[in-house]
Amino acid sequence: MQSEKGGVKVLITILVVLIIVAGVVLAYKITQDKNNTETISEENQPVATTEEKQVQIFQGNDRPIAVMIDNHSDAWPQAGLNQAYMVYEIIVEGGETRLMALFKGVDLNKIGPVRSARHYFIDYAMENDAIYVHFGQSPQAQSDIKKYSIADINGIAEDGTTFWRVKDKASPHNAVTSTAKLLESAKSKNYRTTSTEESVLNYVTDEVNLEEGQDAKTVTIPHSDLQTVEYEYDEENKVYVRYARGQEQTDWDTDKAITTKNIIITFCDNYTLSDSENKGRQGLKNIGTFNGYYITNGKAIKIQCIKNARDEQTIYQDMQGNEIKVNDGNTFVNICSTNAVVEIQGASGTTSTNNTVN
Repeated sequence: MQSEKGGVKVLITILVVLIIVAGVVLAYKITQDKNNTETISEENQPVATTEEKQVQIFQGNDRPIAVMIDNHSDAWPQAGLNQAYMVYEIIVEGGETRLMALFKGVDLNKIGPVRSARHYFIDYAMENDAIYVHFGQSPQAQSDIKKYSIADINGIAEDGTTFWRVKDKASPHNAVTSTAKLLESAKSKNYRTTSTEESVLNYVTDEVNLEEGQDAKTVTIPHSDLQTVEYEYDEENKVYVRYARGQEQTDWDTDKAITTKNIIITFCDNYTLSDSENKGRQGLKNIGTFNGYYITNGKAIKIQCIKNARDEQTIYQDMQGNEIKVNDGNTFVNICSTNAVVEIQGASGTTSTNNTVN
């Protein structure tokens, strides 16, 4: 009997040892499987690409505000242009041009001088889903503001606090406003102040260098015999400094140079309107497909600018039909006549003269 009991004890001991060994093996396997799973999981995690970084020039859900900026030489210098994400320059009567500056998510104490509306600028306010700000209006603009139910803020119709006149410029070149005052007015009119619309331009966070483009160290754009614009490339800061009529453009308050990261040129014709006021006001043939240029980082490429309707966004494509990628920075859009002799000069000093893009 004693021998049998001893055999049972040995058997039990062996079983216990086997159980312990099996437990250790199982625990080791579980640990290894977990480690392998975590490793595979980490390897399969998507790596954040540059494209997934947030574009800085156009972010948030603030609705853009489009402000008509006086560009008469008596209105210089202007306030706010360096804080605009886009600025459109288009011909008006008398060979002058007017600017429309677009702001989004910025707080500015002074914008201006603010000037009156022209109907074709409304097209670009609509495609940016912007509140349209002006001080007065042409008859055509007044009609279109009503026709398209534009969320507009007209300085002439305001209560005297949204806009004010400054003393260091003469009327009519001295009306200014601020983003805070404009938002107060927009809310009082029950205008929508947020927007989910995507940007007109295809901004990317990777630097766009246009390796196949032509050198563009100096760009000269004659809008008329009166108004010629020139952009000179600042290689150190990778921006273009703006000049008009041979004069460097500066900010009203800071005296800093007006600069832009991107330049877009669109060739489309303007024409003189026949109306009862006979003031030489202009129209713009801007619906269709037009030749142009995209210029950034010292290079220029030929593009096509496609606008299918007044309230539709312009599509900017390269000559292969691909939407162009645009550097994350502010943009001046210069819309000029098809017979404008635009000059793009490279570092070598050779000048490429262009008025058509083939």
